[in-house]
Amino acid sequence: MTTTSDAKAGADRQKMKVGIWLNNVIERFKTWTPKNCQKLFSEKELLELCYRARESFWKSSVRLEIKAPVKICGDIHGQYEDLLALLELNGWPPETKYLFLGDYVDRGPFSVEVISLLFAYQLLYPDKVFLLRGNHESRPVNMQYGFFLECRKRFSTTLYDAYQMAFYCMPLCAVISDKIICMHGGISEDLVDLKQLDKVERPCDIPDIGVIADLTWADPDTSVQMYGESNRGAGRFFGPEAVKKFLAMHNLELVVRAHQVVYDGYQFFADRQLVTIFSAPFYCGTMDNAAAVMTVDEELVCSFTVMRPNLKKIKDKEKENQEKKETEQDKEKKVMVIKVLVLTVLVDLNQS
Repeated sequence: MTTTSDAKAGADRQKMKVGIWLNNVIERFKTWTPKNCQKLFSEKELLELCYRARESFWKSSVRLEIKAPVKICGDIHGQYEDLLALLELNGWPPETKYLFLGDYVDRGPFSVEVISLLFAYQLLYPDKVFLLRGNHESRPVNMQYGFFLECRKRFSTTLYDAYQMAFYCMPLCAVISDKIICMHGGISEDLVDLKQLDKVERPCDIPDIGVIADLTWADPDTSVQMYGESNRGAGRFFGPEAVKKFLAMHNLELVVRAHQVVYDGYQFFADRQLVTIFSAPFYCGTMDNAAAVMTVDEELVCSFTVMRPNLKKIKDKEKENQEKKETEQDKEKKVMVIKVLVLTVLVDLNQS
Protein backbone atom coordinates (compact mmCIF):
# COMPACT_ATOMS: atom_id res chain seq x y z
CA MET A 1 0.00 0.00 0.00
CA THR A 2 1.43 3.39 -1.07
CA THR A 3 1.29 6.10 1.58
CA THR A 4 1.24 9.85 1.13
CA SER A 5 4.83 10.07 2.39
CA ASP A 6 5.92 7.44 -0.16
CA ALA A 7 4.27 9.39 -2.97
CA LYS A 8 5.95 12.61 -1.82
CA ALA A 9 9.33 10.88 -1.62
CA GLY A 10 8.84 9.55 -5.15
CA ALA A 11 7.92 13.01 -6.44
CA ASP A 12 10.97 14.51 -4.73
CA ARG A 13 13.25 11.91 -6.32
CA GLN A 14 11.75 12.60 -9.75
CA LYS A 15 12.17 16.37 -9.26
CA MET A 16 15.81 15.86 -8.26
CA LYS A 17 16.37 13.64 -11.30
CA VAL A 18 14.91 16.27 -13.63
CA GLY A 19 16.99 18.99 -11.93
CA ILE A 20 20.20 17.01 -12.49
CA TRP A 21 19.26 16.52 -16.14
CA LEU A 22 18.50 20.24 -16.64
CA ASN A 23 21.80 21.20 -15.01
CA ASN A 24 23.57 18.85 -17.39
CA VAL A 25 21.71 20.34 -20.35
CA ILE A 26 22.72 23.88 -19.36
CA GLU A 27 26.37 22.91 -18.86
CA ARG A 28 26.45 21.36 -22.32
CA PHE A 29 24.94 24.53 -23.76
CA LYS A 30 27.76 26.52 -22.18
CA THR A 31 30.36 24.40 -24.03
CA TRP A 32 28.60 25.09 -27.34
CA THR A 33 30.48 26.17 -30.46
CA PRO A 34 29.13 26.32 -34.02
CA LYS A 35 31.27 23.31 -34.96
CA ASN A 36 29.87 20.97 -32.30
CA CYS A 37 26.28 22.27 -32.18
CA GLN A 38 24.92 19.22 -34.02
CA LYS A 39 26.38 16.82 -31.46
CA LEU A 40 25.24 18.32 -28.16
CA PHE A 41 21.62 17.20 -28.06
CA SER A 42 19.38 14.51 -29.43
CA GLU A 43 15.97 15.42 -30.78
CA LYS A 44 14.47 13.35 -27.96
CA GLU A 45 16.05 15.64 -25.34
CA LEU A 46 14.87 18.80 -27.09
CA LEU A 47 11.35 17.40 -27.36
CA GLU A 48 11.42 16.72 -23.62
CA LEU A 49 12.42 20.36 -23.00
CA CYS A 50 9.53 21.56 -25.16
CA TYR A 51 6.96 19.36 -23.42
CA ARG A 52 8.11 20.43 -19.97
CA ALA A 53 8.27 24.11 -20.95
CA ARG A 54 4.75 23.94 -22.37
CA GLU A 55 3.45 22.49 -19.11
CA SER A 56 5.30 25.11 -17.05
CA PHE A 57 3.95 28.01 -19.14
CA TRP A 58 0.43 26.61 -19.11
CA LYS A 59 0.47 26.48 -15.30
CA SER A 60 1.76 30.05 -14.99
CA SER A 61 -0.28 33.22 -15.38
CA VAL A 62 -0.56 35.12 -18.66
CA ARG A 63 0.34 38.19 -16.58
CA LEU A 64 3.45 37.58 -14.48
CA GLU A 65 4.11 39.38 -11.19
CA ILE A 66 7.86 39.83 -10.62
CA LYS A 67 9.67 41.47 -7.74
CA ALA A 68 12.71 43.67 -8.37
CA PRO A 69 15.66 43.41 -8.72
CA VAL A 70 15.61 41.95 -12.21
CA LYS A 71 17.45 42.34 -15.52
CA ILE A 72 15.41 42.72 -18.71
CA CYS A 73 16.48 41.52 -22.17
CA GLY A 74 14.90 42.31 -25.53
CA ASP A 75 15.03 40.46 -28.85
CA ILE A 76 17.68 37.73 -29.28
CA HIS A 77 16.67 36.33 -32.70
CA GLY A 78 18.81 33.21 -32.86
CA GLN A 79 22.09 35.00 -32.04
CA TYR A 80 23.25 32.38 -29.59
CA GLU A 81 26.86 33.51 -29.18
CA ASP A 82 25.61 36.99 -28.31
CA LEU A 83 23.16 35.56 -25.77
CA LEU A 84 26.03 33.76 -24.03
CA ALA A 85 28.06 36.98 -24.07
CA LEU A 86 25.15 38.93 -22.51
CA LEU A 87 24.76 36.34 -19.74
CA GLU A 88 28.50 36.35 -19.10
CA LEU A 89 28.50 40.15 -18.88
CA ASN A 90 25.38 40.53 -16.72
CA GLY A 91 25.55 37.40 -14.57
CA TRP A 92 24.28 33.85 -14.96
CA PRO A 93 21.05 32.54 -13.43
CA PRO A 94 20.19 31.85 -10.67
CA GLU A 95 22.47 34.50 -9.13
CA THR A 96 20.91 37.01 -11.54
CA LYS A 97 17.16 37.20 -12.15
CA TYR A 98 16.08 37.72 -15.77
CA LEU A 99 12.98 38.70 -17.71
CA PHE A 100 13.17 38.10 -21.47
CA LEU A 101 10.70 40.00 -23.66
CA GLY A 102 10.36 37.57 -26.57
CA ASP A 103 11.56 37.05 -30.16
CA TYR A 104 14.02 34.29 -29.37
CA VAL A 105 13.82 32.66 -32.82
CA ASP A 106 14.16 33.57 -36.53
CA ARG A 107 16.68 35.72 -38.40
CA GLY A 108 19.79 34.35 -36.64
CA PRO A 109 21.34 30.92 -37.34
CA PHE A 110 20.97 29.27 -33.92
CA SER A 111 17.38 29.74 -32.81
CA VAL A 112 17.20 26.15 -31.51
CA GLU A 113 20.05 26.83 -29.08
CA VAL A 114 18.65 30.17 -27.92
CA ILE A 115 15.15 28.98 -27.11
CA SER A 116 16.27 25.62 -25.71
CA LEU A 117 18.78 27.15 -23.29
CA LEU A 118 16.17 29.63 -22.07
CA PHE A 119 13.59 26.85 -21.70
CA ALA A 120 16.11 24.89 -19.60
CA TYR A 121 16.85 27.90 -17.37
CA GLN A 122 13.15 28.66 -16.93
CA LEU A 123 12.42 25.07 -15.95
CA LEU A 124 15.32 24.81 -13.52
CA TYR A 125 14.87 28.28 -11.97
CA PRO A 126 11.18 29.23 -12.47
CA ASP A 127 11.44 32.07 -9.93
CA LYS A 128 14.62 33.48 -11.50
CA VAL A 129 14.09 33.25 -15.27
CA PHE A 130 10.89 34.53 -16.90
CA LEU A 131 10.07 34.31 -20.60
CA LEU A 132 7.43 36.37 -22.42
CA ARG A 133 6.04 35.69 -25.85
CA GLY A 134 7.05 37.81 -28.83
CA ASN A 135 5.42 38.07 -32.24
CA HIS A 136 7.97 35.59 -33.65
CA GLU A 137 6.79 32.94 -31.18
CA SER A 138 3.96 32.28 -33.60
CA ARG A 139 3.72 29.71 -36.39
CA PRO A 140 2.61 32.10 -39.19
CA VAL A 141 5.70 34.26 -38.52
CA ASN A 142 8.45 31.76 -37.69
CA MET A 143 7.34 29.56 -40.59
CA GLN A 144 8.60 32.35 -42.88
CA TYR A 145 11.64 33.85 -41.18
CA GLY A 146 13.99 30.94 -40.58
CA PHE A 147 12.97 28.86 -37.57
CA PHE A 148 10.96 26.30 -39.53
CA LEU A 149 13.78 25.70 -42.01
CA GLU A 150 16.34 25.47 -39.19
CA CYS A 151 14.30 22.83 -37.35
CA ARG A 152 13.57 20.86 -40.52
CA LYS A 153 17.18 20.92 -41.71
CA ARG A 154 18.82 20.09 -38.39
CA PHE A 155 16.15 17.95 -36.72
CA SER A 156 12.57 17.51 -37.96
CA THR A 157 9.20 19.20 -38.35
CA THR A 158 8.09 17.21 -35.30
CA LEU A 159 10.46 19.27 -33.14
CA TYR A 160 9.26 22.45 -34.83
CA ASP A 161 5.67 21.58 -33.90
CA ALA A 162 6.71 20.89 -30.29
CA TYR A 163 8.23 24.37 -29.99
CA GLN A 164 5.00 25.89 -31.34
CA MET A 165 2.91 24.15 -28.69
CA ALA A 166 5.18 25.63 -26.00
CA PHE A 167 4.98 29.09 -27.61
CA TYR A 168 1.17 28.95 -27.60
CA CYS A 169 1.20 28.79 -23.79
CA MET A 170 3.75 31.51 -22.99
CA PRO A 171 2.93 34.54 -20.79
CA LEU A 172 2.20 37.80 -22.60
CA CYS A 173 3.24 40.49 -20.12
CA ALA A 174 4.85 41.04 -16.73
CA VAL A 175 4.50 43.67 -14.01
CA ILE A 176 7.59 44.40 -11.91
CA SER A 177 6.93 45.43 -8.31
CA ASP A 178 3.48 46.78 -9.25
CA LYS A 179 4.98 49.75 -11.15
CA ILE A 180 6.74 48.66 -14.36
CA ILE A 181 4.82 46.83 -17.09
CA CYS A 182 6.74 44.79 -19.65
CA MET A 183 5.71 43.18 -22.92
CA HIS A 184 7.20 42.46 -26.33
CA GLY A 185 5.23 44.86 -28.50
CA GLY A 186 3.32 47.60 -26.75
CA ILE A 187 0.26 48.88 -24.93
CA SER A 188 -3.33 48.31 -26.01
CA GLU A 189 -6.32 50.64 -26.08
CA ASP A 190 -8.49 47.59 -25.38
CA LEU A 191 -6.69 46.70 -22.15
CA VAL A 192 -8.71 48.67 -19.60
CA ASP A 193 -8.00 46.30 -16.70
CA LEU A 194 -4.91 44.10 -16.37
CA LYS A 195 -7.12 41.38 -14.92
CA GLN A 196 -8.52 40.93 -18.44
CA LEU A 197 -5.36 38.98 -19.21
CA ASP A 198 -6.19 36.39 -16.59
CA LYS A 199 -9.12 35.34 -18.79
CA VAL A 200 -6.98 34.57 -21.84
CA GLU A 201 -7.35 30.90 -22.70
CA ARG A 202 -4.25 29.01 -23.75
CA PRO A 203 -2.95 27.48 -25.91
CA CYS A 204 -3.65 30.30 -28.36
CA ASP A 205 -2.15 31.82 -31.47
CA ILE A 206 -1.63 35.55 -31.95
CA PRO A 207 -4.48 37.31 -33.80
CA ASP A 208 -4.06 40.39 -36.02
CA ILE A 209 -6.12 42.69 -33.79
CA GLY A 210 -6.97 43.04 -30.12
CA VAL A 211 -5.09 42.96 -26.83
CA ILE A 212 -2.87 39.96 -27.61
CA ALA A 213 -1.94 41.42 -31.00
CA ASP A 214 -1.01 44.76 -29.41
CA LEU A 215 1.04 43.18 -26.63
CA THR A 216 3.14 41.34 -29.21
CA TRP A 217 3.06 43.62 -32.28
CA ALA A 218 2.33 47.27 -31.34
CA ASP A 219 4.89 50.08 -31.83
CA PRO A 220 5.32 53.59 -30.40
CA ASP A 221 5.11 56.30 -33.05
CA THR A 222 5.37 60.08 -32.81
CA SER A 223 3.05 60.56 -35.80
CA VAL A 224 0.05 59.84 -33.55
CA GLN A 225 -0.86 61.06 -30.08
CA MET A 226 -3.18 58.22 -29.14
CA TYR A 227 -3.64 55.16 -31.39
CA GLY A 228 -3.44 54.55 -35.12
CA GLU A 229 -3.24 51.79 -37.71
CA SER A 230 0.12 50.00 -38.01
CA ASN A 231 1.84 49.24 -41.30
CA ARG A 232 2.95 45.86 -39.92
CA GLY A 233 -0.44 44.32 -40.61
CA ALA A 234 -0.96 43.42 -36.94
CA GLY A 235 -1.18 45.43 -33.73
CA ARG A 236 -1.41 49.23 -33.71
CA PHE A 237 0.70 52.35 -33.42
CA PHE A 238 0.42 54.29 -30.17
CA GLY A 239 1.62 57.78 -29.32
CA PRO A 240 3.00 59.59 -26.25
CA GLU A 241 -0.43 60.66 -25.00
CA ALA A 242 -1.61 57.04 -25.16
CA VAL A 243 1.36 55.98 -23.02
CA LYS A 244 0.63 58.69 -20.45
CA LYS A 245 -3.06 57.73 -20.16
CA PHE A 246 -2.32 53.99 -20.07
CA LEU A 247 0.12 54.40 -17.16
CA ALA A 248 -2.29 56.63 -15.24
CA MET A 249 -5.21 54.23 -15.80
CA HIS A 250 -3.27 51.26 -14.41
CA ASN A 251 -1.31 53.14 -11.72
CA LEU A 252 2.02 52.30 -13.37
CA GLU A 253 5.19 54.33 -13.90
CA LEU A 254 7.01 52.82 -16.88
CA VAL A 255 6.47 50.67 -19.98
CA VAL A 256 9.35 48.41 -21.07
CA ARG A 257 9.11 46.73 -24.47
CA ALA A 258 11.26 45.30 -27.26
CA HIS A 259 10.28 44.52 -30.89
CA GLN A 260 12.33 47.21 -32.68
CA VAL A 261 16.03 47.62 -33.45
CA VAL A 262 17.45 50.69 -31.68
CA TYR A 263 21.00 51.84 -32.35
CA ASP A 264 22.22 52.07 -28.73
CA GLY A 265 20.34 48.97 -27.56
CA TYR A 266 17.79 51.10 -25.69
CA GLN A 267 15.70 54.14 -26.55
CA PHE A 268 13.22 56.25 -24.58
CA PHE A 269 9.83 57.50 -25.76
CA ALA A 270 7.05 59.70 -24.36
CA ASP A 271 9.19 61.73 -21.94
CA ARG A 272 10.97 58.61 -20.67
CA GLN A 273 7.71 56.90 -19.75
CA LEU A 274 8.51 54.08 -22.19
CA VAL A 275 11.77 52.41 -23.14
CA THR A 276 12.56 50.00 -25.97
CA ILE A 277 15.18 47.31 -25.29
CA PHE A 278 16.96 45.38 -28.06
CA SER A 279 19.50 42.69 -27.16
CA ALA A 280 20.80 41.34 -30.48
CA PRO A 281 23.98 43.27 -31.42
CA PHE A 282 25.05 43.57 -35.06
CA TYR A 283 21.53 42.46 -35.94
CA CYS A 284 21.31 40.02 -38.86
CA GLY A 285 24.97 40.66 -39.61
CA THR A 286 24.09 43.89 -41.39
CA MET A 287 23.37 46.52 -38.71
CA ASP A 288 25.95 48.05 -36.36
CA ASN A 289 23.51 48.42 -33.46
CA ALA A 290 24.48 47.74 -29.85
CA ALA A 291 22.67 45.36 -27.49
CA ALA A 292 21.34 46.45 -24.11
CA VAL A 293 20.17 44.81 -20.91
CA MET A 294 18.13 46.91 -18.49
CA THR A 295 18.66 46.52 -14.75
CA VAL A 296 15.86 47.36 -12.32
CA ASP A 297 17.19 47.50 -8.75
CA GLU A 298 15.30 47.09 -5.46
CA GLU A 299 14.37 50.79 -5.45
CA LEU A 300 13.12 50.55 -9.07
CA VAL A 301 16.04 52.64 -10.30
CA CYS A 302 16.75 51.63 -13.90
CA SER A 303 20.14 51.44 -15.61
CA PHE A 304 21.53 49.88 -18.77
CA THR A 305 24.43 47.61 -19.67
CA VAL A 306 25.35 48.12 -23.32
CA MET A 307 27.31 45.66 -25.44
CA ARG A 308 28.74 47.19 -28.60
CA PRO A 309 29.10 45.04 -31.72
CA ASN A 310 32.53 43.59 -32.45
CA LEU A 311 34.05 45.78 -35.19
CA LYS A 312 36.26 42.93 -36.40
CA LYS A 313 33.19 40.72 -36.65
CA ILE A 314 31.45 43.40 -38.71
CA LYS A 315 34.42 43.81 -41.07
CA ASP A 316 34.77 40.04 -41.47
CA LYS A 317 31.07 39.79 -42.28
CA GLU A 318 31.28 42.64 -44.78
CA LYS A 319 34.29 40.94 -46.40
CA GLU A 320 32.40 37.64 -46.51
CA ASN A 321 29.39 39.34 -48.11
CA GLN A 322 31.62 41.10 -50.65
CA GLU A 323 33.40 37.85 -51.54
CA LYS A 324 30.04 36.12 -51.89
CA LYS A 325 28.83 38.93 -54.14
CA GLU A 326 31.99 38.75 -56.26
CA THR A 327 31.65 34.96 -56.53
CA GLU A 328 28.07 35.34 -57.73
CA GLN A 329 29.17 37.98 -60.24
CA ASP A 330 31.95 35.68 -61.49
CA LYS A 331 29.39 32.89 -61.94
CA GLU A 332 27.18 35.25 -63.94
CA LYS A 333 30.15 36.24 -66.13
CA LYS A 334 31.02 32.58 -66.76
CA VAL A 335 27.42 31.86 -67.72
CA MET A 336 27.50 34.78 -70.17
CA VAL A 337 30.78 33.52 -71.66
CA ILE A 338 29.32 30.04 -72.09
CA LYS A 339 26.23 31.51 -73.76
CA VAL A 340 28.44 33.53 -76.14
CA LEU A 341 30.51 30.42 -76.97
CA VAL A 342 27.39 28.39 -77.63
CA LEU A 343 26.01 31.17 -79.80
CA THR A 344 29.31 31.35 -81.73
CA VAL A 345 29.28 27.61 -82.34
CA LEU A 346 25.69 27.77 -83.56
CA VAL A 347 26.53 30.64 -85.89
CA ASP A 348 29.58 28.79 -87.26
CA LEU A 349 27.48 25.68 -87.82
CA ASN A 350 24.85 27.69 -89.64
CA GLN A 351 27.50 29.31 -91.82
CA SER A 352 28.94 25.94 -92.74
